[in-house]
Amino acid sequence: MKKLSMLNAAIFGLMMSTPVAFADDITFAVIGPMTGQLATIGDQFKQGAQAAADAINAAGGVNGSMIKLDIEDDQCDPKQAVSVANRVVADGVKFIDGHACSGSSIPASAVYAEAGALMMSPASSNPVLTDAAAKAGWPTIMRLYTRDDAQGAFIGPWIAKKFAGKNVVVLHDKSAYGQGVADAVRATMNAGGLKEVYYDGINAGEKDYSALVTKLKDLKADVVYFGGYHPEAGLILRQSAEQNLKFQLIMPDSIASPEFWQVAGPAGEGTMFVFPSDPQAKPEAKAAVEKIKAGGFVPEGFTLFSYATIQAFAEGIKRAGSDDPAKVAEALKNGTPISTVVGDVTFDEKGDLKNASYDINQWHDGKYAPIAQ
Repeated sequence: MKKLSMLNAAIFGLMMSTPVAFADDITFAVIGPMTGQLATIGDQFKQGAQAAADAINAAGGVNGSMIKLDIEDDQCDPKQAVSVANRVVADGVKFIDGHACSGSSIPASAVYAEAGALMMSPASSNPVLTDAAAKAGWPTIMRLYTRDDAQGAFIGPWIAKKFAGKNVVVLHDKSAYGQGVADAVRATMNAGGLKEVYYDGINAGEKDYSALVTKLKDLKADVVYFGGYHPEAGLILRQSAEQNLKFQLIMPDSIASPEFWQVAGPAGEGTMFVFPSDPQAKPEAKAAVEKIKAGGFVPEGFTLFSYATIQAFAEGIKRAGSDDPAKVAEALKNGTPISTVVGDVTFDEKGDLKNASYDINQWHDGKYAPIAQ
């Protein structure tokens, strides 16, 4: 009996010395528009996150735990985003790679904050996301992407200088993302000395923009800045071409997708857009890009930002020595750079990226590339 007791004690001691959490899977939710008009963005999220999880798991996981992904669809709809957020936290998921559209991320963030989960968006750019979280004292709302006001500060003055004396129109799709970025660009463009000849919102999802095209013709628009997404942008360009109207279209980051050209066709030639400096070109991304391309997917748009979000979660858990979301968020904001496929990143106290840089890209013959500024 004495030997049996000693054996039981030894087994118990071995069990206690190995944290159970290290042996279990750790679940990260990946939430975006997996279906609907913006499903290409959701696919980018999913492809990037899966590639990151595979690479981290192949290297031993996170403190011995294997990453498991829970892919969820919010269709970039605010109500569905909140519903998905509630279901995810009810399932005990503590880390969320998402959402995509600011209109989804902002309301969903309240659910995550209340549950103490860590949300990090690899795409949402409206400043309200982190500004409101900071004001409310929510430390676990972050983004591994740039802000509209930073993008506006970059491209607005450039438009003012490049197109001085031209007829510039500013449009948006009335979404939190589209109007937010359009207003940011408009403000800095105005500050740079160029006033738009027309400013308005369009109704997203429509199929006939002929009335808008007629308005643009009457205004003799030389340049149109449109805060919105590729389905509407492509249709506006096609229908403008049908009326023999040509103008310089400038967009935010939403059209970094081959679907833009599929909608616009040759009418998309010359379209410009702003995007964070191409992560595919960074040496840190080389292996990941090759691996993803080998699987038949081109890691455009938000793919590598989603990949980097998974990397940030893994590094934060390692730094904190815990999967407590608040401790992980604190560890990620400690000022020490985090190595990711989009380069070394650091976060400020609000959970925003520091020192973002941008490219101006231009579409040509179905592909896009940075241009000289």
